Formats: sequence, C-alpha cells, structure tokens
Amino acid sequence: MFSEIILISVCGSLLCLDRVFIQAMISRPIVIAPAIGFFLNNLYAGLIIGALIELIWIDRLQIGTYIPPNDSIAAVVATSVASVAGSHLGRVSPEIIALSVLVAIPCGLLAKELDVINVKYNNMLSDKALEDAKDVNIKAIERKNYMGLIRVFLVYALFLLAAQMVLVPSVIWLYPKFNQTLLTALSFTYYFLPLLGIAVAINMLKLRNAIPVVCAVFLVVAVLLEIFHV
Repeated sequence: MFSEIILISVCGSLLCLDRVFIQAMISRPIVIAPAIGFFLNNLYAGLIIGALIELIWIDRLQIGTYIPPNDSIAAVVATSVASVAGSHLGRVSPEIIALSVLVAIPCGLLAKELDVINVKYNNMLSDKALEDAKDVNIKAIERKNYMGLIRVFLVYALFLLAAQMVLVPSVIWLYPKFNQTLLTALSFTYYFLPLLGIAVAINMLKLRNAIPVVCAVFLVVAVLLEIFHV
C-alpha cells in the first residue's frame, strides 16, 4: 500500500505540473484520473472518477487572476483512495467511489490555497528574472524557471503523500463499519454526482430550462438501475 501511495504521489505531481508548465490538458481530471487508475490497475474507477470531478468543477476556469479549486489533485486523491482502499476491501464498489470523491473534494479546495502561495512565489521569481534579463544573465533566468517548477512539484508531491497517508487508511478502517443506511446513502450519492455535474455543465452553457428535464430523466434511469441492479 505504501509503495503505491509513494508512486502515485510522484506520478500525480508530475502530471499536475501540466497546470503551470506545458498546459496540454494532461492535468484535466478526465485525463489524469484514468492515468492514475491505469497505474493502479483500475482504469474503470479512474474513468468514472475523472468524469465526475471534471463535471463538478467544469465551470471553474482559470481566467485572469482567478485561481480555481485544484481539480487535478482532487482527481488523483479520489482515484488513489478508491483503488488502493478498494483493493484492500475486496472490490471497488460504487459506494467506495462515491466516498472517495466526497473525501477528495476538500483536498482540491486546500490545494487551491497552495496554488495561491505558489503563484505569489513565482511572481517573485519573475520579478528577479526581469532583473537578470537587464543584466543579460541567461543562466540565472533558467535557474529561476527550474526553481519554480521544482517547488510546485515538491509541494504537490508532499500534499498528495500526506492526503493519501491520511485518507487511504481511514477509508479502509471506516468503510467496513458503515451500516446499511450509510451504504444506501453512498449508493444514491454515486448516482447523484453525475446529475450534479450535468446540472453544472448545463448551467455554464446557460441552458437552464433544460435542467429539470435532464434531472427527471437521470433520476428515472438511476432508479431503474438500482431496481434491476444493472
């Protein structure tokens, strides 16, 4: 378990660098969660979690000075918790996936605060790089670019390590103690989260009149799936 946590902390941090470096959409939840799921031999959980978190925060775009919740970190944590804890508990059930998403969402909000600190630090490096540019000191400018990347990588890696070290054992210990009422609530949450994400996406597209129709259709489908155990 601990080797998996360390592996995901390093790989997840590298993939999250796409938020500040290459920006090739690799860090989007719909991409990074399946990648983490692949590393943990649970691609299915990664696909489901990536789609859920992508929809939940699809309207939070990094525009101008606004820094959105770190959905990349949340996706990595949720996929890791679901896959690692699920493997120890026997299988990755819908209830475990729902629980993993719920406990990972606060991690995305906390990581946002770390992003704010990183941006302030990088702004300081940028100001110093401008001074180096006046002196035509190319090597110093390169070093500052590397320092910024290394700092972001280390912050993300340590945060992922700490989050997994707390959440994975907690879910393994706590989940078997849940009674049937809590398990049923998690089951309904599993079906509700896509509905919430679709509502957010529709609201972002300004199609508010379609929300009641989509909600009604989704609830009917979810009830049928639950009744027939599809």
